[in-house]
Amino acid sequence: MPLSAQPPVSGEPYALFASLDNVRRLSSLLKAVHFQDHATCFATANGLRVTVEDAKCIQANAFIQAEIFQEFAVQEQSVTFRINLSVLLDCLTIFGISSLSGTLTALRMCYRGYGHPLMLFLEEGGVVTICKINTQEPEDLLDFDFCSTKVVNKIILQSEGLREAFAELDMTSEVLQITMSPDKPYFRLSTFGNAGSAHLDYPRDSDLMEAFHCNQTQTNRYKISLLKPSTKALAISCKVSIRTDAQGFLSLQYMIRNDDGQICFVEYYCCPDEDITEAEL
Repeated sequence: MPLSAQPPVSGEPYALFASLDNVRRLSSLLKAVHFQDHATCFATANGLRVTVEDAKCIQANAFIQAEIFQEFAVQEQSVTFRINLSVLLDCLTIFGISSLSGTLTALRMCYRGYGHPLMLFLEEGGVVTICKINTQEPEDLLDFDFCSTKVVNKIILQSEGLREAFAELDMTSEVLQITMSPDKPYFRLSTFGNAGSAHLDYPRDSDLMEAFHCNQTQTNRYKISLLKPSTKALAISCKVSIRTDAQGFLSLQYMIRNDDGQICFVEYYCCPDEDITEAEL
């Protein structure tokens, strides 16, 4: 009997129960937000959100819809716990990450609720490994309050455009300056590294630009050290939505399509660099 088809290990209902026939769908999304050891997992009937934060300046969220799983059940309105993400990823890739053999690793994930460990049952080629990961009390998370009514500027770009930008700009710069404007230069990325200033402009009618909604000119700087973790999500995404609010907070939402054509999202929120004054801009 395939692992994903097996019943839970006991008759007692789980707060969270999920199964996948290909664990790579989950591990690739979790790797995209893995820049700190610990993460907060938040499950509802709609799916799973995994949140990682650093220094109250950057937050990453991986959204894994319930439809991605073969089975997904949450007994309560919501289930929340904190977990060591590094350990979780080590367990999910315990059979290796290569898919050259064509053999898939199946997963059954069970959580009984507050105070209990997260149980993982992984099966590949008839071999089953059981992992038990301790969970922790969830911590309060930042609320960037990025509702659509507070968004000032938004563009949607094909991801290859942003990948090219990160490859061409000078990453010895401490900051990445982003200009979004209804007028020229429309969308500009700038760095100020050892080799001098570098600018990359995208016209609003660029082939890479899928949507352009800019209401006012904004120029903000963000520490590159905070943005670098988001390149993991960029590398596996097909589109990216770039949004800013009136305070200059940045949202990078990456659309990721898996091998079956299913869509998931990874979103990064980043605070503007407060060390930069208006005069310097």
